[in-house]
Amino acid sequence: MSASTRIDDSMSRGIPGAVKDPKVARALGIRRHRTNSLIKAACVAATIVGLLLLASILFTLIWRGALGLSLSVFTSSTKPPGSGGGLLNAIVGSLIQTAIGTLIGTPLGLLVGTYLSEYGHGSLLANTVRFVSDVLLSAPSILIGLFIYQLLVEPFGGFSGIAGCLALAVIVIPIVVRTTEDMLGLIPPALREATIGLGAPKWKMIVFICYRAAQQGIATGILLAVARIAGETAPLLFTSLGNLNWSTSLGQPMASLPVTIYQYAGSAFEDWVQLAWVGALLITVGVLAINIAARVLLHRSN
Repeated sequence: MSASTRIDDSMSRGIPGAVKDPKVARALGIRRHRTNSLIKAACVAATIVGLLLLASILFTLIWRGALGLSLSVFTSSTKPPGSGGGLLNAIVGSLIQTAIGTLIGTPLGLLVGTYLSEYGHGSLLANTVRFVSDVLLSAPSILIGLFIYQLLVEPFGGFSGIAGCLALAVIVIPIVVRTTEDMLGLIPPALREATIGLGAPKWKMIVFICYRAAQQGIATGILLAVARIAGETAPLLFTSLGNLNWSTSLGQPMASLPVTIYQYAGSAFEDWVQLAWVGALLITVGVLAINIAARVLLHRSN
């Protein structure tokens, strides 16, 4: 019997050809098992290495940062070396800039994402906006800081808190755009058709049906955007700059935790270096809490 005849016969019976020859089947099984074992071992090793690196970073951060935790960190502003200052002005400045940046960027990102999902439908304008949004999503944050510097800082002759807020808002927008478009795209078309069939205008369908159906996913994207901008340093160096004194004026340079960490970490003074570790610990704990909240919301939405 020829080889083609055996193949046709095995296919007609629904049995793979290799099974007809036990030696070939055994060789294939051994090779596949070895390949699977090697790939599995490589994946496990990569996971262990990644977890060890993450654990070492967290352990070092907690160990070095916890040594400097005290009440004065949250009640005193930054002071000259040896004066026992804290991080109150930097913490408040970060909260102000992050909150305002989120409040500015979130509505814009939500509206743009809604347009791309509900109105654009492959138009040239929608494709262009989507491309620009994707570019901003992957652009280095220092370029955004330079853009805001040229737009607001240099023409008005000084650094300011509002410039830092706008720089963070530009970072928020593409994240919310992508999340909103993706979440609205997951809503079944039948739900839209049923709403329109009942006589509701399209804007009511979007606001009262689509937004409610996708609210947890959109909220997750907003939280991830907040976690992203909470630790940004480069945009703030070119916009709000930082301030060693207490200042909540948006028209003046404003302190922030990332910039303070950047300034203190390279200092020759031990107390400033210790405060830098404390600031890094506070940012890490805050970002970790936001990411956990985002994952909980995403799990509930699924």
